[in-house]
Amino acid sequence: MNKIEVLKGEKDGLDIKEDIARYAELGWEAIPDEDIQRLKWYGLFLRNPTPGFFMIRVRIPGGRTTSVQIRTLAHLANTYGNGVLDLTTRQQFQLRHLKIEHVPEVFRHMEEAGLFSLQTGMDNVRNIMTCPVAGLTAQEQQDTTDLVKRLTEALVGHRAYSNLPRKFNLAITGCLDNCLHLETQDLALVPATVEGQDGAIIGFNLLAGGKLGSGGYRIATPLDVFVTPQEVVAVTGAILRVFRNHGFRESRTTARLAFLLDDWGEERFRLEVQREVGWELSRAGTDSRKHSVNDHMGVYRQKQPGLNYVGLKIPVGRIQADDLQGIAGLAETYGTGELRLAANQAVVIPHVSDRVLGDLTEEPLLQRFVYNPTPIQKGLVSCVGSDYCNLAVIESKSRAVETAKRIEAMIGTEMKPITMHWSGCPAGCGNHLVADVGLLGKKIKVKGHIVEAVDIFVGGRSGPDPKPAIKLLEDVPCDSLAEVLSGILPYHSREKMHRTKAKSISKRSVPRRATEPEKPISGKSETAAAFLTSTSMN
Repeated sequence: MNKIEVLKGEKDGLDIKEDIARYAELGWEAIPDEDIQRLKWYGLFLRNPTPGFFMIRVRIPGGRTTSVQIRTLAHLANTYGNGVLDLTTRQQFQLRHLKIEHVPEVFRHMEEAGLFSLQTGMDNVRNIMTCPVAGLTAQEQQDTTDLVKRLTEALVGHRAYSNLPRKFNLAITGCLDNCLHLETQDLALVPATVEGQDGAIIGFNLLAGGKLGSGGYRIATPLDVFVTPQEVVAVTGAILRVFRNHGFRESRTTARLAFLLDDWGEERFRLEVQREVGWELSRAGTDSRKHSVNDHMGVYRQKQPGLNYVGLKIPVGRIQADDLQGIAGLAETYGTGELRLAANQAVVIPHVSDRVLGDLTEEPLLQRFVYNPTPIQKGLVSCVGSDYCNLAVIESKSRAVETAKRIEAMIGTEMKPITMHWSGCPAGCGNHLVADVGLLGKKIKVKGHIVEAVDIFVGGRSGPDPKPAIKLLEDVPCDSLAEVLSGILPYHSREKMHRTKAKSISKRSVPRRATEPEKPISGKSETAAAFLTSTSMN
């Protein structure tokens, strides 16, 4: 049995809480290796690239937060950290460069603001994701905000789910526009319907076993299960208990739910879940999702009359605390103080009235955190990279920004929007295998010197017709990458890589009904409106 399973058997990760104050007194060097691992149950990570300093990963269910919470995080980053925060692809923030002696005070401030970091690492249910504009858009089957809250309350902080074989990524959405990479999740609840005696019943189909690390992209596969909103929490808990009781624990690299599904098959797993939950599960309904993608970046009408939401791009997710304070201020000035975090490293300001929308779009801060990014900047995503992550082999964030700028200087910005995702290592935190262009970091030798390089993948996507990215080129030095991609991007599109399947009666891929696409508006800029309208992606 691997060493992580041994330490979990000796002491549950949740029990480390009582030791944090003691370690704050003793200092980081007094923390034994096994407790360095257990601290991850409380979202505390000692990073090798920054010896003696911790990262805190904050749980923000569904990416839904407030200006008070955001100001708290910015204050903590400035006061106890290095003033830098990273917005992740799981709709949460990471605080960096924190000393263990300050952690109790940091946790106190977070708790006062309604924030926590519990179980954001190791073998737990990670931050539960949903559409960042849930409840705001008419282009959704249902608002899943309450379900995210109920799932978090039922699954986080309970010993029944604090010792899984491996991490568990979970997403639930009523959005029809594929704004999340659902096929990469261990469990995804996707909008679906079944025909009942009194008409269509709205609920979710279950996809399971998705992953990106531990051997590459496994597309989550259907469990042939339909659940109503009332059944979501019970069935999800049953799935987790089956995984907890039967998942593989010998090797960390083969412990994800995907490997149990590959061994058992979906039908046996379905029957085990049915036995655990205690009632007969309904067979899958019709997948309601469209084939198009909307990342909700831009300026859009809300379903609430006279209100709009504005999605702002945070370049590769990295932001200075003072700038984050500024965005919180915009949410207070032009909205209600509410903010939403998106998986594509964007921040959404909702509830902006028509009366002040134009003023918001002219704010100086929106010159850097734009609502109408260029086609390359719009889809640019990056993992943390080697400056803070000990797994990464290249510095991905600054590389991503610089490469994008060089490409735009070479070929301009007159092209269709394209997603370009960077992962600094095979763990795939940048989701490079579901992007139009995916870049996987590595080190190579060139003329006797070790340099940073990437393998280039193209054509990946999630959604009703998911496809894994295909490796196109290997060992491309990062210093030459802009020139190489400039020769590819003008001729690349997802339509050419993978034709979208025609509509059929598939339970996985057919929208239940045609809907009008959610159209962005521009505030005071007709040019921005034209650009944004052109960004509906297949």
